[in-house]
Amino acid sequence: VDAMKAVADAYSKRSLKYFETALRDYKSQLEEDPIVHRHLSSLYDTLLEQNLCRLIEPYSRVEIAHIAEMIELPVDHVEKKLSQMILDKKFAGTLDQGAGCLIIFEDPKTEAIFPATLETISNVGKVVDSLYMRSAKIMA
Repeated sequence: VDAMKAVADAYSKRSLKYFETALRDYKSQLEEDPIVHRHLSSLYDTLLEQNLCRLIEPYSRVEIAHIAEMIELPVDHVEKKLSQMILDKKFAGTLDQGAGCLIIFEDPKTEAIFPATLETISNVGKVVDSLYMRSAKIMA
């Protein structure tokens, strides 16, 4: 019960450090049950993603080492998670491994005119098809 309280407290505070401490302190109780272990692993991933999104939000370009330092995790672990998040389209960006940086792109906003334009083009296509059918009947 204490283990679950510690995990719940860490999650409510959105703190990876407290979450890892709870996992370490109650390792035997939390890892015995494979179902609990799987759920906690999923919870850890969710918490890590939320923390990373919160940390990178104000930046357009940031060093991966700086993010790792702020979140207190190894650089390779943070880099791996960021690349997974990019592939899962959690945010738009790219990893510049040569410079050790994460480059974040602005979310492309779809303008309201784009869907309307596509619909207009579709309707014009239907009209052209209809006119072609009529002209084929007249010519026959």
